[in-house]
Amino acid sequence: MNIFRHFESRVAAAVAALQAEGSLPDGLDLSRITVEPPRDPSHGDLSTNAAMVLSKAAGKKPRDLADALAAKLTAEEFVTAVEIAGPGFINLRLKNEFWQLRVGDILRAVDSYGASDLGQGEAVNVEYVSANPTGPMHVGHVRGAVFGDALANLLEKVGYRVCREYYINDAGGQIEVLARSVMLRYREALGEDIGAMPEGLYPGDYLKPLGADLAAEFGNRLLEMDEGEALAITRDRAIDAMMEMIRGDLAVLGITHETFFSERSLHGSGAIEATLQLLEDKGLIYIGTLEPPKGEVPDDWEARPQTLFRSTEFGDDVDRALKKSDGSWTYFAPDIAYHLDKYNRGFRKMIDVWGADHAGYIKRMRAAIAGVTGGEGEFDVKVCQLVKLYRNGEPFKMSKRAGDFVTLRDVVDEVGKDVVRFMMLTRKNEAPLDFDFAKVMEQSRDNPVFYVQYAHARIKSVLRNAGDAGFDALSDVDLSEADFSLLEDEAELALIRLMASFPRQVEQAALAHEPHRISFALHDIASGFHGLWNKGKDDPSLRFILPEDRALTLARLSLIRAVAYVLASGLAILGVSPVEEMR
Repeated sequence: MNIFRHFESRVAAAVAALQAEGSLPDGLDLSRITVEPPRDPSHGDLSTNAAMVLSKAAGKKPRDLADALAAKLTAEEFVTAVEIAGPGFINLRLKNEFWQLRVGDILRAVDSYGASDLGQGEAVNVEYVSANPTGPMHVGHVRGAVFGDALANLLEKVGYRVCREYYINDAGGQIEVLARSVMLRYREALGEDIGAMPEGLYPGDYLKPLGADLAAEFGNRLLEMDEGEALAITRDRAIDAMMEMIRGDLAVLGITHETFFSERSLHGSGAIEATLQLLEDKGLIYIGTLEPPKGEVPDDWEARPQTLFRSTEFGDDVDRALKKSDGSWTYFAPDIAYHLDKYNRGFRKMIDVWGADHAGYIKRMRAAIAGVTGGEGEFDVKVCQLVKLYRNGEPFKMSKRAGDFVTLRDVVDEVGKDVVRFMMLTRKNEAPLDFDFAKVMEQSRDNPVFYVQYAHARIKSVLRNAGDAGFDALSDVDLSEADFSLLEDEAELALIRLMASFPRQVEQAALAHEPHRISFALHDIASGFHGLWNKGKDDPSLRFILPEDRALTLARLSLIRAVAYVLASGLAILGVSPVEEMR
């Protein structure tokens, strides 16, 4: 149950009642009515803006309309008080019984708690990682990979139909560099002393097995071929090998993409030409000359006629080139064709997860998608800032077996998948993130992943101890029928309020495309549980297991099992496994 959506319907019912009485006109737009937690908890449990957003259309002063709505809402079941604040906010206070009954909701939903039909099955394409297929995943890819995967989980939780997609950048100059790097490793595998890897090629040892495979398959034949033919073979083998490596790296993080889209498939297929023809038919392409770049003008810059997209018509700073001076496409041209392909596959909603170094590319892509889809394509870019590695507060660099960077596997091997995933979601994606190997393994309240996991493990421990104390074989059905009215301590009620807010937090996180909000919510719920545990240590009457009071014990066991389900539900969104016990 999303209590906020429930009370939005009750506010709408109050409006309808006033309309039936003739106090309000028909046809009012109720879409802007919200029910939210008050900014100040002392003002009550819920707050609605209904009087303020309806007053103008209703022809009433906000306070007068608030008085009329308050009179109706006072009669609602579970409402103990209605107060009007400020220019017309209506604050509601609810009976304890309302909160106590929410425990049963959670036990009936189990770990699907927080799921909703907000998305109505609408298709969403989430493209993330999309690293160049030139080597293993490195630590710079981790944050975007985890963020994108958690966002996909989050959108699925609220009812969207999500496609997880990886765009293989296999058509650029870096692929030619890869092919030449592998060719050297092939020659090395044949016994040739290649010396140090030349500047500009990929030096990592990860290419040596591929060189050896080529030597085993072809012997000396690649050396006897035309260079272009040999490099074409090397290129194809290298891309396949690198993508297999990348899939394996992502699997270590628990990430699987449903779709892998090759950039090369756009070249030579006519897709880019067809896309540009569509833009030309719309009058959005022309031949023109761009102004020189702002600031210092490069020595090789020259004013020349170019094929340009009218990007400025859609909010970009300048129009953008689609062809290079040699007649080949810029990166921008296939990117437009690729996103049009997404749109044509039925994805009106498209979300791309990019690294911080691509932030300057956002305006032109938004403009291009608006132009090529006639404004019907919804496009959001989430930029993930860099992750800085530390050990005990000092900048840290690990082994560099991949060449000149720290691999994803290095990080996961040291601290584990769950720690990596949770920690990557403890900050908003646009904020820098520090990852200290010592601190993320620390068993303390200051370590958020431990703090949340420990709450779940503690609950499982209590439930096992309850079995030893004679409260065994308690099903969710048994516990859902406990007497929740016995949960009267303010810490118990505060914890229930936190859990009852979770479905709204899931929906709000999904709408904002911000999965980090889930980790924040879980930390708050874990904190509420740990606080309740500590109260029981100080006051034996507040302990979860009271052998002499079976009814109260059942109520409290119901409460903490509900907490475990909410934690498990949220951790599943983050892609983190709830633990049964801490080791």
